Amino acid sequence: MRRLKLTNPMAISPAEFKKVAIIHTLRSCQVFAGLPREDLEKIAEITVLKRLEKGEYLFHEGTPTDGFYIVQSGAINIHRINAAGKEQVIHIYRPGESFAEATLATETGFPADARALDPSQVLLVQKAGMLALIRLHPELALRMLGSMSLHLRFLLEQIEDLTSKDVEMRLANWLLKQCPRSESKEPVVIELPVTKRMLAAELGTVSETFSRTLAKMRDQELLSVNGKTVTVLNPSRLSAVLEKHADD
Repeated sequence: MRRLKLTNPMAISPAEFKKVAIIHTLRSCQVFAGLPREDLEKIAEITVLKRLEKGEYLFHEGTPTDGFYIVQSGAINIHRINAAGKEQVIHIYRPGESFAEATLATETGFPADARALDPSQVLLVQKAGMLALIRLHPELALRMLGSMSLHLRFLLEQIEDLTSKDVEMRLANWLLKQCPRSESKEPVVIELPVTKRMLAAELGTVSETFSRTLAKMRDQELLSVNGKTVTVLNPSRLSAVLEKHADD
């Protein structure tokens, strides 16, 4: 029987594979969604891959800016240290999300600290190269404005949550955002993307209060908890509880 020697016509060099991975990440980012391949290739040429160990800082508040970032893998905690010396989480960015775009338009340093919650890879879209591309392609600036407006809307919602909602409402709201359909009556299993302590900080509380709130909602048969797995037993019922709290 004749044996055929198989080759892989799709084999590419490590450098080409790295570029393909960068372009894939750029395409998944809201800022660059819908851009043609040739534009993504130009952006990839001014993009640098950075690897971070768990707990390693990407930058500190006031550090001179060298561009903006896109998370390729892992999670990046953006936070500031308040007057009491405690860490206040602003947001946790995950794969496909971008941050620090506003630094393209200013000479001031980064406005907060950024630390890897897990072993992470981020893409640095370099400032000088991006500004040059924007001059050639003004529509990129409009896309970036749209992305930054989404960040601003999230921050405004976060401020509203922290000032007008108690911890139970904040947690219920967060859980419902993880459910595909808030009107569903079918259970939804949610794997917490970070530790309970970090999620508590993101919701503006401490781990002890967060745990008590989880226990209270479990006693109300709104959810079940198994380690880092939270099951919303009936999203529709949880949504009704949230609406009732809002009306009280």
